[in-house]
Amino acid sequence: MATTEASNTDQTITIPTHTKAWFYSEHGKPSDVLKLHPNWSIPPQLKDDQVLIKVIAASLNPVDYKRMHGMFKDNDPHLPIVPGYDVAGIVIKVGSKVEKFNVGDEIYGDINEVGLSNLKILGTLSEYTIAEERLLAHKPKNLSFIEAASIPLAMETAYEGLERVELSAGKSILVLGGAGGVGSYVIQLAKHVFGASKIAATASTGKIEFLRKLGVDLPIDYTKENFEDLPEKFDAVYDLVGEADRAVKVIKEGGKVVSIVPPGFPPAIFFVLTSKGSILEKLGPYFESGQLKPILDPKSPLPFSEVIEAFSYLETSRALGKVVIHPIP
Repeated sequence: MATTEASNTDQTITIPTHTKAWFYSEHGKPSDVLKLHPNWSIPPQLKDDQVLIKVIAASLNPVDYKRMHGMFKDNDPHLPIVPGYDVAGIVIKVGSKVEKFNVGDEIYGDINEVGLSNLKILGTLSEYTIAEERLLAHKPKNLSFIEAASIPLAMETAYEGLERVELSAGKSILVLGGAGGVGSYVIQLAKHVFGASKIAATASTGKIEFLRKLGVDLPIDYTKENFEDLPEKFDAVYDLVGEADRAVKVIKEGGKVVSIVPPGFPPAIFFVLTSKGSILEKLGPYFESGQLKPILDPKSPLPFSEVIEAFSYLETSRALGKVVIHPIP
């Protein structure tokens, strides 16, 4: 791999000019279109607010394979492209106006600021990637890189949605799809950060015990009962499965429904995440105290060489927690 050397403070660091990376040049199934590039070019110059990151671990999200299938190609026309949103790694170079990070800092974040538009061509399924300072946070010291990589997109999505429904202490919430990557963080945040008085959540039969362990007061097996038939109503509903039209039937007067599944069905609030490192910084103490915990699928981590297999597994919807790639060569 071609490299250049640069001096930073008292140390000389090796700056790569190329990187191994998974990429696709046409839309389709990951098993059909993903290929490993041995020498993907890294932009020679960082923008003033960017950092170059040595990727230690990266996690997969459903948006990655949906994007690969071409579901967002009107907003995401660029090909070829290296996929991946979530990263945990080490800063190896900083832009001239970066203030928060120094070379050698351990960081994590979601590198795509607006979830479905202006997406980066060099994603995180790569030895190296680039991101703006504002999208990143310092890795909590008690978390491994594998754990940290599992957090950003899912946790930030969970947090933004709870802010949009104005969840606060003493309010109740129903989470539709509580066992997924975002849902499991919605539950943890509702319980430990926002102070919800009661948490109900739906999942399939095999994931009900998982919901209980997360702290759900009322786990609902959607294969056996309809949440609309519950005798009570909720201050907030977080829809992660595309049932906003049903969710509006179980909110209290003045309550709110938020959804990340388009179109959202007004009056439900549909949103696409805006990535912010400040959210991760704010939640760092909760991870360091153990109140918030990363949730990894038992298969995690999978090696860089098995990215295609990892996507195939994620697409089965059987994952219980996040699928993380590590080590990255």
